[in-house]
Amino acid sequence: MLDIANLEVVYNSVVLVLKGVSLQVPDGKVVALLGPNGAGKTSTIRAITGLLDLQDGEATKGSIRFGDHDLLGLTGDAIVGCGIAQAMEGRRIFVDLTVEENLIAGGYRSTPAAIKEDLARYYDRFPVLKDRRNRQAGYLSGGEQQMLAIARALMSRPKLLLLDEPSLGLAPKIVADIAKLITEINQDGVSILLVEQNAAMALDVASYGYVMDTGKVVIDGSSAELKEDKDIQEFYLGFGGESGEQKKSFRDAKLYQRRKRWLS
Repeated sequence: MLDIANLEVVYNSVVLVLKGVSLQVPDGKVVALLGPNGAGKTSTIRAITGLLDLQDGEATKGSIRFGDHDLLGLTGDAIVGCGIAQAMEGRRIFVDLTVEENLIAGGYRSTPAAIKEDLARYYDRFPVLKDRRNRQAGYLSGGEQQMLAIARALMSRPKLLLLDEPSLGLAPKIVADIAKLITEINQDGVSILLVEQNAAMALDVASYGYVMDTGKVVIDGSSAELKEDKDIQEFYLGFGGESGEQKKSFRDAKLYQRRKRWLS
């Protein structure tokens, strides 16, 4: 479904932030994109959604295809029309609008009849949003705002949903609820690219994963394979290592060796 090949992205005409990134999201699957801050995950999402120019970014090499569509060069609005929607990092809801007004904004390309149908569908899936439909969105809790951001994205009836750090700043119980929600959305037939720093949650819900570091995909594989990888276990899942100060210096040394191997 989504096929990114050898993508390079430059900011301000000089800063190379993506260095030949290739990844795929097959139809009907959840794929995780993992990595630390600054790895290039959000730039990858911006390239898919046509929002690079907002940060003075440009895709200078490679391709992004979604089904029969070549996404490079399309506007954000046209890309939504191709069947792609995004719930952005940090929620980015319209805090001064009500919950229902936010949802209606997400369905701006739909007919009034379709919006009415989708409101009923997502109020059924998110009862808390139905209870708060007339409340100003800025007064929702963090978890409720994340549910609103996801529901708003779904109002465009996407074939592919991009989720950028949906667990960011949420309590563990709410993270578990979001993970369950992602699985349910996927079971409805929506493919998902899940961008996360919470590798444990992402690999639990995804079937395949890619790990990025400094603008490159450094390792990829099935979720089961990544969970068994010793570097992934130590660096992302918190397993392994020593104790006390010895752990700190030993871990730092291993991190240096790992990055040297990954980026060579």
